[in-house]
Amino acid sequence: MTTLLSALSLQLDADHGPLFTNLSFTLRMGDRIGLLGHNGSGKTTLLDILAGHREPSGGRLNRAAACRLQYVEQQLPESLAALTVREVLLAGIDPADSWRIDPLLSELQLDPAGTAKVSELSGGQHSRVMLARALLHDPDLLLLDEPSNHLDLPSLLWLETFLLNWKGGFVLVSHDARLLDTVTRQSWILRDQQLYCFDLPCSAARLALAEADRAAGARRAAEQKEIDRLTTSSRRLAIWGREHDNEKLLRQARSMERRIDALKDEQTFVSRGSPWRLQLDGAALEADSLLVFEQLPVYGAPDAPALLCLENLKVGPTDKIAVLGANGSGKSSLLRQCWQAVSRGETPSGWRYHRMARIAYYDQSQQRLPEGDSLPEALYGIAPLPETVLRHALIRAGFPYARHPQKVATLSGGERARLLLLGISLASHHMVWLDEPTNHLDIEGKEQLTEALQGFAGSFLLVSHDRELIEACCQRFWVIRDGRLEEWLDAAAAYRALAGTPSGHSHVVAGVAEPEANPLPGEEAMVQRLCELEALLAADLARKARHRKPYLQAQWREEMQRLTASLGW
Repeated sequence: MTTLLSALSLQLDADHGPLFTNLSFTLRMGDRIGLLGHNGSGKTTLLDILAGHREPSGGRLNRAAACRLQYVEQQLPESLAALTVREVLLAGIDPADSWRIDPLLSELQLDPAGTAKVSELSGGQHSRVMLARALLHDPDLLLLDEPSNHLDLPSLLWLETFLLNWKGGFVLVSHDARLLDTVTRQSWILRDQQLYCFDLPCSAARLALAEADRAAGARRAAEQKEIDRLTTSSRRLAIWGREHDNEKLLRQARSMERRIDALKDEQTFVSRGSPWRLQLDGAALEADSLLVFEQLPVYGAPDAPALLCLENLKVGPTDKIAVLGANGSGKSSLLRQCWQAVSRGETPSGWRYHRMARIAYYDQSQQRLPEGDSLPEALYGIAPLPETVLRHALIRAGFPYARHPQKVATLSGGERARLLLLGISLASHHMVWLDEPTNHLDIEGKEQLTEALQGFAGSFLLVSHDRELIEACCQRFWVIRDGRLEEWLDAAAAYRALAGTPSGHSHVVAGVAEPEANPLPGEEAMVQRLCELEALLAADLARKARHRKPYLQAQWREEMQRLTASLGW
């Protein structure tokens, strides 16, 4: 297979030390690679080097003459913001090739946005414009830096389909494990300044690396046991040699010490891993409902028309609800509007919440963290606890003491997300409202959040496009489209509804069951539904324990019992 690009012993030094060292790899025609790593591990920097935008501190990078490489960055340059989509695309090509723009706009579903300014586009449209700029150059290798970040679910599903159908090769940086598992064949994991390469998609590669870590830990433990044994023997020989003035014993002790030093130099490396452990404490309030939406219009801006209206909806003390919809449909506006009323102590109009309920809010804009505050100060604004408690919490979350004077403005998006979630975790709540909490989290951070939500005893509303998180944690699914809210009782049906291809079962609108348009005969419909439920339950039980959905299992079993009783079986 044709080699497009190769690297030998790449190294990059940063202000705080080496970012990575001794990276060697080869990129071939048709490779579909997922590039993984913790926030700050150097993934974007490595793409910059591969694209020729940055020089490494050491090593060599060779690109084949036949390699047509295009880099799709996270954001369009600010200089293009005032241009229309068509003008942006024209700026990157020969005017003689302008005929190619219209077919490409159609292929990327950008036809209506062709005359719009880039600054007016949604996150999903931004990603498509950046892809379009790259595709006009007929690349055979794409470097994609987190193209799924900030995408709504419809745009994410479109991106997945595009990459599946893409004939060329790519290196994809993403924290979306589902996307990586679907579209990639190989995984590069950047960790501990090294690159670990696997001919496996994301989840399988991470399992392989975890197994390698366990084996390395076992080898290191055995090596340490031998070092400890030799150290004890060396000390004993040295003591005997001095006490009995025996030069032979002293020589043996010195020889043993040299062997100990050699063993320490060759000792197996074991990764430090991620220090972050998120835990959300909560309780289920003894009440019929925590929230009741009687007739709440949701506004994106004060003087704008309502985006949607919530009617006849209740949220119980243990409900786990995903709020799904396209960008601009009103998901974030709903949480923000409700939080403003709660934080001000206002008596809301059109909805009500239980006055004894302790509610927490994660805002995706992270505005609850003042940029001029130090880390303990920002944390105190969310969790007003003694300074010693806050500092210990910061250290446990991976912020060492030396970083505590650092200002919030200097933190990365992932670090701000961790800080905000840490503040929420320091108190016990009955309900948590989460607005796109995974936007800046790496895969390990998402797993921590998933486990925390699975173990949360209270209720939550989750605005997210992360399907792994949604399916692992939620039992109810609110879909906002065309200015109305529909409820679905399983994730797959909610996705289809969002894509405009709904299926008949488990459909609820505004809290009221809605009959199917063309129902099957009663007994036949019940048997079909029973088979569907058995398949759903079997598939979920086949998952690993951490990924199962106990709330849905209970719901499915209850419905199966009702159906069985109705059928007289």
